[in-house]
Amino acid sequence: MINKRSYHQYCSLAYALDLLGERWTLLIVRDLLLGPKRYKDLLYGLPGIGTNILAARLKELEQSNIIQRRVLPPPAGSTVYELTEYGQELDAIITAMTRWGAKSRGPRQPEQTLRPVTLVLELRENFNPEAAHHIQATYELCFEDNEIYTLQIANGVLEVKHGIATNPNLVVMVDVETFFQLRLQQCSTEEALAAGTLHLSGNPDLFPQFLDLFSPPTWQSPAFKPEV
Repeated sequence: MINKRSYHQYCSLAYALDLLGERWTLLIVRDLLLGPKRYKDLLYGLPGIGTNILAARLKELEQSNIIQRRVLPPPAGSTVYELTEYGQELDAIITAMTRWGAKSRGPRQPEQTLRPVTLVLELRENFNPEAAHHIQATYELCFEDNEIYTLQIANGVLEVKHGIATNPNLVVMVDVETFFQLRLQQCSTEEALAAGTLHLSGNPDLFPQFLDLFSPPTWQSPAFKPEV
């Protein structure tokens, strides 16, 4: 085990913080929730992290059996990092923390970056099963820099994963800022198409229906101020 700080308490919460409490660690886990990623993909998705810090955090997570390395079969042959079964148990915990954080986050500030994984996890969080009970469809979301996610809906259940879809009914090519504005209803589909920041293929008529499958986001809600 890497020599790192510890609370030195015989307490399960303290032990969990020993494993996950270092800066960037939970964000690395967040970025792996939807599937494996290469080192360079993780580095790109975490603006501000140094290569030495990322390497150290990955090593710590691997030694704690939270993530593992795997070599993809040919022709890719790339080494990827993915959550172990033990690490996947953090999904519900991170989702709960995300809901809690949204209560006091408030509007986005100009200096705050926004990554595709944040938008896609937000879609998963705000999925409306009742609106999708009659839908059987596969959607592919393609963001800039070849960041691709598959969203598959069947019988009111949404499955989301990182990677290319097989025979998608709709392919959405969009940049992060445009999709952010579409979710906040700050621009229309027609405006995004006309600006060239949104491209639809497959069955474009499915896109309005796709947007309606998700409840409005809480990004722009006024910040909750806890009583003190």
